Amino acid sequence: MNDFLSPLTSLRAGEWFKLICGASFQDLPAIRSLSLIYALVGANCIDVAADPAVIKAAREGINLAMEWAEIVRNKGYPQINKPWLMVSLNDGEDPHFRKAYFDERLCPSDCLRPCESICPAQAILPSGIIEQRCYGCGRCLPVCPLNLIETRSHTITPETILQLLKSNGVDAIEIHTQVGREQKFKELWQQLSPGIKQLKLLAISCPDGKGLIDYLQTLYEIISPLPCELIWQTDGRPMSGDIGKGTTHAAIRLGKKVLASGLPGWVQLAGGTNDYTVPRLKELGLLGSSSSSKPTIAGIAYGSYARTLISPFLNTMETQLISSKITDFPQPFWQALDTAYSLVSPLKGR
Repeated sequence: MNDFLSPLTSLRAGEWFKLICGASFQDLPAIRSLSLIYALVGANCIDVAADPAVIKAAREGINLAMEWAEIVRNKGYPQINKPWLMVSLNDGEDPHFRKAYFDERLCPSDCLRPCESICPAQAILPSGIIEQRCYGCGRCLPVCPLNLIETRSHTITPETILQLLKSNGVDAIEIHTQVGREQKFKELWQQLSPGIKQLKLLAISCPDGKGLIDYLQTLYEIISPLPCELIWQTDGRPMSGDIGKGTTHAAIRLGKKVLASGLPGWVQLAGGTNDYTVPRLKELGLLGSSSSSKPTIAGIAYGSYARTLISPFLNTMETQLISSKITDFPQPFWQALDTAYSLVSPLKGR
């Protein structure tokens, strides 16, 4: 197997892979394991909640991956580069920054609990919701027969982000926004300005909407000049990649729309991405490097699908991580590695 490229080189080559742990996901053992596994198979960026404990867990996983990289390489995997660490914030209400909530005492004893079976994060138990695991997908909301489930949203403050940039070695930030929030975005950007020069990358995540391209052009004017790389994250169908391969169509459709606008910066898909995304992009001729004769997608972010893919192995791995000896790891570790690699490698031309 050939070696994988550094984050910036991967971006320019159209081989950028980002793992989204979730802006509201705070299950520390899972984050550590996810960061470890996907870093070992060549992820270029790992996106986590703007929480010092979460960042610490992701760093532990990444550092362990760098420590074990040569051992894994000797097993036939490519040489890897250290991924960038990203944190997300929002300029207003956003489904990525919420958690589900209900009072379990109000649940009937004979309820079939469809909320529990539909939750992709296994965050719902008879005793209630495990808050750290919930990442706000909202799938439990419409299935509750008594409409007992609500959501609680939160906003990450600029002060929080600036402190994280200063003391936690964060490489990149992602701002979640929506069409029509020009003033809120501008105010947020002005508050973030003291820390912008420390960034290697800025990503702006936005779903589709009427006037989207004009809105993104306005945002570009607000952030210019920018001292780092810029990614437009096209959030096709948020947090849905594990539902089925059809969800990737919304992500590709929105990516094509932003590509056609000719906006400066890279275009990266998200929202509905899964193992069907790369084959479909290749069919359409939309994957390639910056030297391509036509605009192409620079990379893909995988969230719920990437997490669900290796979730069967996480519990075993998390109990073994304390040994910190890769040679002690059971078969599920290597199975998780193989499974994650099967998602990463097609994007990187392997």
